[in-house]
Amino acid sequence: ADCSRRCARLRHPENPRKNMSKNAAYVFVKPHAHTEATVALVKKKFDEVGITILKEEVITAEKIDSDKLIDQHYYAIASKATIMKPADLPVPKEKFKAQFDLEWDAALADGKVFNAMDGMAKLGLDLETFTGHWDQAKKDGKIVKFGGGFYCAYLSTAPTPIYVFNGFFMSMREKFTAKGTSIYAFSVEFDPKVCSWEKFRGEVLGPTDPATAPPGSLRGIINATWQDLGQKTAPNVGDNGVHASASPFEGLAERLNWLGASLADDSFGGALLKAGLDEATIKAWSVDPQVTLDADGAKGSIFDALEDLDVDACIEKCVAINKCK
Repeated sequence: ADCSRRCARLRHPENPRKNMSKNAAYVFVKPHAHTEATVALVKKKFDEVGITILKEEVITAEKIDSDKLIDQHYYAIASKATIMKPADLPVPKEKFKAQFDLEWDAALADGKVFNAMDGMAKLGLDLETFTGHWDQAKKDGKIVKFGGGFYCAYLSTAPTPIYVFNGFFMSMREKFTAKGTSIYAFSVEFDPKVCSWEKFRGEVLGPTDPATAPPGSLRGIINATWQDLGQKTAPNVGDNGVHASASPFEGLAERLNWLGASLADDSFGGALLKAGLDEATIKAWSVDPQVTLDADGAKGSIFDALEDLDVDACIEKCVAINKCK
């Protein structure tokens, strides 16, 4: 029966996947690696493997900061650090009390808890000093993990001791918002028959750790030739040269954020709408929430569930997961 339904959908003239032959991704050269030589390297590599550049642009630190583009990009972490206020966070009150011997509601009412951005402003500290207090709280065991990418620390060594959420994110953010820095971004597409998404990430881009990347991958080349490319520091796991979407869905989420793309006008976004997903679901998924993945009720990251799938398979899986809500 399932096979018959799939075959019927493929024959149907309104099949939303009929024109979805291309994978579409978002790629950017990270601030530490943004040199003319690195941009030229990326373009050369894309040309060699048949990846078409649809749009390219420089995005300045000022725009990234003012529009909170990097905050949305790392939403799961940044939402607790710069976007949401403590009162709006799903804080497990019993865990807070167990770690800090203080009732959450009392700490909130007394104005003792802040997201990282507001906490740094409250204390009037520069990034280095603020990060030093966060690191000291970790060393002293004055920190609690509420979930993936969700931490609270008591900055007891600060001039005014306060509780802060995800203070570590501010140094990550600074790499993208420091004055004079920028990224070089590409919106690209490629034929999955020529370059699958798995190949795109594993062989064209290379794994997260550039030290383990294949020699011919972008991260591998950058790791071996960073000085020749005009970069000031050697790459590492965080500063690994180039970012790229991990799936067609993640590519959509990144185009919505970085390009301000319209969901309906985006090729992949439009296909999801035609396949039966509603706009609210797609936008909710774009910040990588935990969702129900199967009929057994298993939960997990939507981004992880769709990783490395080519466009048609990604749409199929999105439809299947949507039915499990």
